[in-house]
Amino acid sequence: MDKKKNEELQALVDKATAGDRKALETLVTSVQDIVFNLSLRMLGTFADAEDATQDILLKMITHLSSFRGDSSFTTWVFSIAVNHLKNHKKHMFAHFPLSFEYYGDDIENGKIQDVPDLTQDVEKDILAEELKMSCTNVMLQCLDVESRCIFILGTMFKIDSRIAGDILEMTPGAYRQRLSRIRKKMADFLGQYCGEYGNGKCRCKDRVDYAIQNHRIDPQKLDHTTAAEIPIKTMLDVKSAMEDIDDLSQDFSFCRSYRSPEHMKHLIQELLDSTQFSIIQNS
Repeated sequence: MDKKKNEELQALVDKATAGDRKALETLVTSVQDIVFNLSLRMLGTFADAEDATQDILLKMITHLSSFRGDSSFTTWVFSIAVNHLKNHKKHMFAHFPLSFEYYGDDIENGKIQDVPDLTQDVEKDILAEELKMSCTNVMLQCLDVESRCIFILGTMFKIDSRIAGDILEMTPGAYRQRLSRIRKKMADFLGQYCGEYGNGKCRCKDRVDYAIQNHRIDPQKLDHTTAAEIPIKTMLDVKSAMEDIDDLSQDFSFCRSYRSPEHMKHLIQELLDSTQFSIIQNS
């Protein structure tokens, strides 16, 4: 990050910790979407990601006075988010853990032909797209928490290995090695089972009704296909803001980035309007 930008952010932090509401709103808005996307990939569902995003932003607010500019502001927020999400237990997949073995067996042996039409007059192509995004997102839950975090930081956010290593408290070399192994594991699974991204027999359109029956998607609540996507440039700006200097990218095209849901903006405003806002002035 250039020196001028860093100074501007530090000035915003100083104003926010002094009680400037507008400066705090600017800081929260600047990281809200990236925190939501990190939470979504780590936790698997929109509802859980929304809850975690609020918790993380509150942590950011209450610890704002501890930011000293030793790293970029975005890196500092990522560190808070990663530590929170690695220990977060209040989400669906914490209670119902997945594995690649379970996922593969379900693809091979799920009785998709025995399920009636459950589409509720929603176009099957739309539901298939919802399932594709949901399925590949949930597939990340087959990884252990740290491996999932490594994959997301390296593949979705394309964070420099030194920055990611600092966030995860490992050496850059260890991070790169683990990222390479995890990517291969993901790519091998997709190649074996997925007909959308690999050579497998699984086709989302064929499994729509089966997915509805098993509560994996809801025709009346299409989170992924109704969410607004974030332009690629925005994510590249995040990467630049975190001082990225090398490229470990590989194309996992299901790693789309979304705007945080519109109603979250109202929840954040309620948070800033609440008595909890006064915490920042006393932290």
